[in-house]
Amino acid sequence: MIFARDWTPVHGLMQQEKEEMLEAQTKERMFTALARSIRPCTTLAALGIPARERILGDWFMEGDLGFIYAPRGIGKTWMSLELAIAIAEGRDCGPWRSGGARRVLYVDGEMPCEAIGGRIAGMGGGSNLAVLNHEALFHLEGYTLNFADPLAQSALTECMTSCGVQVVFFDNLSCLFSGVRENEADAWEMVLGWLLGLRRHRIAVVVVHHSGRNKETMRGTSRREDAAFWVMKLEEVAQEQREGACFCSRFTKDRNSHSEQAAYEWRFSNGMDGRTSIEWTPSSPLEIFRQWVGDGLTSAEDIAKEMNVTKGRVSQLAKKGIAAGWLTKRGREYALVR
Repeated sequence: MIFARDWTPVHGLMQQEKEEMLEAQTKERMFTALARSIRPCTTLAALGIPARERILGDWFMEGDLGFIYAPRGIGKTWMSLELAIAIAEGRDCGPWRSGGARRVLYVDGEMPCEAIGGRIAGMGGGSNLAVLNHEALFHLEGYTLNFADPLAQSALTECMTSCGVQVVFFDNLSCLFSGVRENEADAWEMVLGWLLGLRRHRIAVVVVHHSGRNKETMRGTSRREDAAFWVMKLEEVAQEQREGACFCSRFTKDRNSHSEQAAYEWRFSNGMDGRTSIEWTPSSPLEIFRQWVGDGLTSAEDIAKEMNVTKGRVSQLAKKGIAAGWLTKRGREYALVR
């Protein structure tokens, strides 16, 4: 016992020297990697890094991180599934041209397994779209979904790379990333590093989330949008009561497109035969004007700039809104009637 006790400090010193040696080796490897990767700008094109391929339209590219958000009950899952199915089938989605069929994984943390399966079947989903449903996972294996856990992140990455998944949808952030404090920017870092790491595998990521209380921005920290290539907002459109969904899609952020994306109105209707019909039309200028006022733009000058029209055209739209009873004007500022 005395002999072992006397050697304890020596063992501790040897362990410390080993750790310092490993740290020095890691630092040397990092220095070498950085030195080799710092290149003159004129040589970057010759590195042979494959260009990112187009997935849908000119706004969704390979390796993107994107968000879809809306208030509860507007139609986030309808829109997300329509995008996922179109990408998997290699068909156009509304006004957006397909970039070719891709393997898609839809991770569902909210709907019952029977409901998500029925909805996908009604929308024409095929075998190129795979689903990881929370209820199915618990029924088959006894596990729950939580991708705030690094072990779950690593396991899903391995599954996706081995199966050749190229696009993954997470529906939704609140259900699938338990324990992440939505209002704390630093808490999001435990997830962001993994999502950006999927870009190295050329896997595009779409995260579905809720609007905040004001219904205009995503719930929680705004830092979440910093690394996103695009953010799509869904807004309610007045309609008669019926099964399905009706909403307007609009981009609040878009790094990829060469020109501003238009807003579109979408209608999803379920038929007696179980099939879902999907209609889309460009949103009317009056509806777009109303959306910008709802987003906080109050002056004709600011609204005209965003809509790419004259202030006179904004004034004409405002008169229609006032006549319809949903708009008021105070001095030079517009506001929605609450």
